[in-house]
Amino acid sequence: MVPLLAGFWTETAGQDVVEYTLLLAFVVFTSAALFLHNAAAVSGIWGITSSNLELAKSAAS
Repeated sequence: MVPLLAGFWTETAGQDVVEYTLLLAFVVFTSAALFLHNAAAVSGIWGITSSNLELAKSAAS
């Protein structure tokens, strides 16, 4: 059993996948935290944009 654990411990074939997964998870959680923290501001921006698009659509008609 010791050689099996030694081989597992020194194997680096999946190391890149784990590192990129952790990096992606960090980016996703950080982005989610920023959006949740600034939800009112993001909602306001989308509301203003939607209003401006509706005004432009009615002016073009």
